[in-house]
Amino acid sequence: MSRLTLDAPRQTRPTASAALELLKPITWFAPMWAFGCGAISARSSALSDGPAVFWIVIAGIVLSGPLLCGASQAVNDWFDRHVDAINEPQRPIPSGRMPGRSGLYLAIAWTLLSIVVAAMLGPWVLAAAIAGCALAWAYSAPPFRLKQNGWWGNAAVAIAYEGLAWFTGAAVVAGSLPDGRIILLAGLYSIGAHGIMTLNDFKSVEGDTALGVRTLPVQYGVTTAALLACVVMLMPQLLVAALLFLWSAPYHALVVAGLIAAQLVLMRRLLAAPRERAPWYNATGTSLYVAGMMVAAFAVSSVIGG
Repeated sequence: MSRLTLDAPRQTRPTASAALELLKPITWFAPMWAFGCGAISARSSALSDGPAVFWIVIAGIVLSGPLLCGASQAVNDWFDRHVDAINEPQRPIPSGRMPGRSGLYLAIAWTLLSIVVAAMLGPWVLAAAIAGCALAWAYSAPPFRLKQNGWWGNAAVAIAYEGLAWFTGAAVVAGSLPDGRIILLAGLYSIGAHGIMTLNDFKSVEGDTALGVRTLPVQYGVTTAALLACVVMLMPQLLVAALLFLWSAPYHALVVAGLIAAQLVLMRRLLAAPRERAPWYNATGTSLYVAGMMVAAFAVSSVIGG
């Protein structure tokens, strides 16, 4: 146990508020949104309608957000507790509000609970949940600690928060392996999400450099990393728009294309001062990106149903 952790104010047991803070509810939106996209994309494949499907979808939303995403946040906080003791000593573990190994125990318990709930929702959901949990632990925990490299770490988060969440939503509604077109969209939006993750790294360049965390801004500089992030976000969306045209969903494709055009305008402003404007872009351009996800979900649902 770290001396920094031992020196923190001690409590005999964790508080509920500290446990909730460790699970970081603010981060749950992204996978819950992707789950919703997956559920909508597969609605024409649903085995049945009515209250039963509604409650299954609610269970899936809880799985993707509070459970799986919450577990990943708890895992990350535990393995980052020494760094947080320096940079964010108010966090639940270094502050002593999650005493001893309670943070680790919560991470393990939440991971196991996620897998149990996933198993109740079907074999494909279980497979996706296990993959997501594996990525969460590999991202934060040694010996892999994928977060030490921006390429691998951002890919792990993007796949877990976007692709696997989308796949899970589709599998929950369809009750089986989703249509290949749905899986393709989930994969493409996962690739694009890698760029979004890169934008989140601009806020901690000095700290990452000092700690040897090789994010893309650290490896290539802020300007080049911003350009890479923009390209990585744009290319999958362009392919999605093209696929929607090929799948006979031209109006949806035009909407996605319009959202891409708006992002290009915002990206030009981002690239003029990427570090200062990354938070602004996350509130504007990223919102357009996730809106396109929902448009694509409705499109593929209509295509499959037609």
